[in-house]
Amino acid sequence: MAVCRENRPVTVYGEATVKDDQEDGMIDHVGIPVTDLAASRELYATALAPLGYKVLYENEEYGIVGFGAQRPQLWLSRSSRKMGVHVALVAKDRVAVGSFYEQALAAGATDNGPPGPREQYAPGYYAAFVHDLDGNNLEAVVHEQ
Repeated sequence: MAVCRENRPVTVYGEATVKDDQEDGMIDHVGIPVTDLAASRELYATALAPLGYKVLYENEEYGIVGFGAQRPQLWLSRSSRKMGVHVALVAKDRVAVGSFYEQALAAGATDNGPPGPREQYAPGYYAAFVHDLDGNNLEAVVHEQ
């Protein structure tokens, strides 16, 4: 049994290790194929703003847009066909989860689960879900203690 920096026990499998300087966020980056890059860029920019994320990189020639807080971690890429993915994004609190949900719907996303506790996933799990313009399942989640 290993111990992370908060002195909580964690189980380490195989060659995995827990670094002291590792950020709490699990997702390094995610790529999402979209059929309308311009419309999806606007939806994501609007929905991600309450979570503190913005467009950090764009390349029209390659058909990509990168979002993040300090470095691009969520990438949209132009695709000729729809293919769905699920991405859970870290939110700082319930207010951010609710704002993500409302802003995403206002920008054209569709409901896939309103803000609320999801105790079936884990104690203190509070999240909201939307489908973007291509059917990708986006989630904003806060893990409350």
